[in-house]
Amino acid sequence: MKNFFPLCAGIALLATVSSCSRSNPNPHIDYPEAPQDFTTYDAFGITVDDRYRPLENDTAAATTAWVEAENRVTADYLSRIPFREGVRKRLTALNEYTKNGLPWKAKDGLVYYFRNDGLSSQSVLYRAKDASGTDEEVFLDPNTLSQDGTVALTGVYQSPDGTKTAYTVSRSGSDWTEIYVMDTATKTLLDDHIEWAKFTGAAWHGDGFYYSAYPKPADGKELSAANEYHSVYYHRLGTPQSEDKIVFEDRNAPLHFHSAGVSDDESVMFISIGGQGNGNALLAKDLRKPNSEWITIEPSQDYDVEVVDAFDGNLYLYTGVDAPMYRFVKAPLSAPSKENWVDILPESENVLSSVQFADGKIIAKYSKDASDHAYLYTPGGELIREIEFPTFGAAGFSTRRESPEVFYSFSSFVYPSARYFYDLASGESTAITDAGHSSADVNSEDYITEQVFYPSKDGTKIPMFLTYKKDLKRDGSNPVYLYGYGGFNISLPPGFSANRMFWLENGGIYAQTNLRGGGEYGHAWHEAGTKMQKQNVFDDFIAAGEYLINEGWTRPELLAIEGGSNGGLLVGAVVNQRPELFGAAIPRVGVMDMMRYHLFTIGGTWAHDYGTADDSPEMAHYLLGYSPLHTIQSGENVRYPAIMVTTADHDDRVVPAHSFKYAAALQAAQTGPRPKLIRIDSKAGHGAGKPVGKVIDEFTDIYSFIFYNMGLEPATAKEASK
Repeated sequence: MKNFFPLCAGIALLATVSSCSRSNPNPHIDYPEAPQDFTTYDAFGITVDDRYRPLENDTAAATTAWVEAENRVTADYLSRIPFREGVRKRLTALNEYTKNGLPWKAKDGLVYYFRNDGLSSQSVLYRAKDASGTDEEVFLDPNTLSQDGTVALTGVYQSPDGTKTAYTVSRSGSDWTEIYVMDTATKTLLDDHIEWAKFTGAAWHGDGFYYSAYPKPADGKELSAANEYHSVYYHRLGTPQSEDKIVFEDRNAPLHFHSAGVSDDESVMFISIGGQGNGNALLAKDLRKPNSEWITIEPSQDYDVEVVDAFDGNLYLYTGVDAPMYRFVKAPLSAPSKENWVDILPESENVLSSVQFADGKIIAKYSKDASDHAYLYTPGGELIREIEFPTFGAAGFSTRRESPEVFYSFSSFVYPSARYFYDLASGESTAITDAGHSSADVNSEDYITEQVFYPSKDGTKIPMFLTYKKDLKRDGSNPVYLYGYGGFNISLPPGFSANRMFWLENGGIYAQTNLRGGGEYGHAWHEAGTKMQKQNVFDDFIAAGEYLINEGWTRPELLAIEGGSNGGLLVGAVVNQRPELFGAAIPRVGVMDMMRYHLFTIGGTWAHDYGTADDSPEMAHYLLGYSPLHTIQSGENVRYPAIMVTTADHDDRVVPAHSFKYAAALQAAQTGPRPKLIRIDSKAGHGAGKPVGKVIDEFTDIYSFIFYNMGLEPATAKEASK
């Protein structure tokens, strides 16, 4: 039984007629005229049209006026959707349940965890004697740090003796980070305050901590200027930031990231160096020896190499060096180069995704066909048992090497995140109950999740998860929400979203595909979707759409696609290549100008996945061949899907100029009658730390836009509006 119905009898799914004007998804729209100066530039003899270059200046009056005009057009369009407020009410109800984060045992002996009781803008950090919340108290409530909930708590770092706690915050979704310090016992804020830090934590040592920061950017360019010379500083408590000393930098490598870590016993300091490769270099220093030299563990950035722990004169490393599927090794601190590494968990047929010590044992998590599997091992790497999960899903573990307390969380597409105690001796998992707290409005038994493998253009088998109601029929009439990413070695395991339940409860199919470029099958899978093999990612996504249509799940006008960041690039590229295949497209905070992406904020550090237009004539030509901004089709017979681009004014990861220029070019082209809108959020960034209310607002607009342009009214929105 379908949970949606046509908006009115006079409108077909792709109608352009106005027999029911209140519900016509394709009204004539007068798009604002974008600032342009008709700039062109040369890329190895190729003349590139960059007429919307003025939109790169996000603080210019002309850009500001255009943004305001675009938001008025989008707001007017969305306000005409008759069921939009019903969508908002239902999404609000779906989000109004208690969400508990994974507990961790801190240095002061207490257990800490985040909780959101439903609709609070930010989750609150609590502490208690145990994970069940005995004698619970609020430790830090980020909702008190701003009036509108746009200040997010992004990290918590306790000193080795547990007496001090450093924490990091971001404002309005920006990647820029501030660090504060408080007395752990009294929760009294100290005078220490760090600004212009980025991509950092606080690695404690002695009477202070190490952190990473950039030089302060020029006024007015805080959110767009290229970030260079990421350096590691040491801050001594009680002193001003101006007295902090640089302890590590590389003036010959302005695009490198430098991140510091210190072992729990404060005996070893590590520097991870990334930004110009697929992984990271790693250095170490023995802090017990005055003036000790840096020791190179891994010189290249070709593979990941991470310190899991350091004790008894040994380093324990998780790495992809000489292991495309990753391995876990031990190395002597006195001679830690790779020829001295000893395998504890050798490379296997599945991707090793994480390793942790727990009371002398090892918990290792593997990714098998994009789903998590976990195992318990002896210190020497002998298998004890598998830690069983109920279905496809994603898990996270919280452990300490010297403690028998193990916590883990598990979630899947229709299983909200749940927390468990794990008994190392018996292997039993016990749910951590939350008496008095509300649960998600989900009946998991109503749905099915299955995994299929479909052929891409070159025959490569691509995995995809499909989640839908049990009574759904494969008759081509089902709306599908197809999501993908395909880049930067990032895997997409199953996971829960309260907002996604709105789509599922209304009879839609959620399809999540694991494209090349991700990390689902190790290094080779990632490499197959990078640089001059990037077209593989687009082919994989297009093939997913074709599979869903050919197998009778849906038809083009009912196929919506969405992706964010690198996934926004994905959506923009495939719409240009196959516009007839999709009914609606939502490219979110996407990388849309592949010729100039490397010139803004940290864009230059993405070159290991994309290549840049400065590399060679071949690379420039390849990038221009799929860049969403530069490959928009235009003509009387071109018919694009309905498109709503999303970005935000404080996105300093993928600067909004990408979406601005792409939307302006899209609106100026002849792409058919369906709407081409841009939704520009305020006091928001790339996505992390966005207040719950803003997330609900965004998905209200996304789902309303998609259903409206499919000619369908979601039933639960209708019920919610009564």
